[in-house]
Amino acid sequence: MGALDIATELPWYHPVGGEIALFEHAHQQHLPLMIKGPTGCGKSRLVEHMAARLGRPLVTVAAHDDTSAVDLLGRYLVRGGDTVWQDGPVTRAVRQGAILYIDEIAEARSDVVVVLHPLTDHRRQLYVDRSDEVLTAGPEFMLVVSFNPGYQGSLKELKPSTRQRFLGLSLDFPPKEIEVEVLVREAGVPEGPARKLVALAGRLRSLETLGLAEVPSTRLLVGASKLITAGMPAREACRAGIVEPLTDDVELIQGLMDVVNLVF
Repeated sequence: MGALDIATELPWYHPVGGEIALFEHAHQQHLPLMIKGPTGCGKSRLVEHMAARLGRPLVTVAAHDDTSAVDLLGRYLVRGGDTVWQDGPVTRAVRQGAILYIDEIAEARSDVVVVLHPLTDHRRQLYVDRSDEVLTAGPEFMLVVSFNPGYQGSLKELKPSTRQRFLGLSLDFPPKEIEVEVLVREAGVPEGPARKLVALAGRLRSLETLGLAEVPSTRLLVGASKLITAGMPAREACRAGIVEPLTDDVELIQGLMDVVNLVF
């Protein structure tokens, strides 16, 4: 959690709308950004791309129920008989003027969200109680959060008081031609199988009666594409890369494989 990294080359990302311009303007105006969209649609890749494009370090935190404010801010540790302070990822990001990316912010505990609040308004400050510091974010710092609205339970909703602290950006799975390009570019799969995989995803995403918790993501398609590129038969690649990750229900697996067999 919280790796600090400056990309040596620009991670590839194909824009589907005005998201790059919005991100750049948000960074320039020192405004936090909230990215919404389904699992595997490109939210994290967009942030990676933009951090490299802006020439800023990227600090990524995957939020979950066990992540505490102390984990993010830092703590005192005993090393060699001495007590030393160790910054957490949020504190490091503010000091470094990094892009701070909190993935799945809706999964974070309330104490974590409260810690982030002063960074999202005119103060742009971080209060580190344990080290008795108040850090003011520099002009290069930017806070970006993401979540999947369709996957939130009743207890995982972002409060309106938190949502209104951010600019909002909605992403979805890319249009068919762009998704084909993503598979060819990311996995080296020929265009023919790439188009069939995208067609398969389109069919599965439209079948609401399947009762899937999540529909096939672009990320899953990339994984299946890499298996095909490595020489695995397409149907086997689809089963391992798409069908099995979606469900454990035997009958539903067979139903999904029937669709796979129609496409391939």
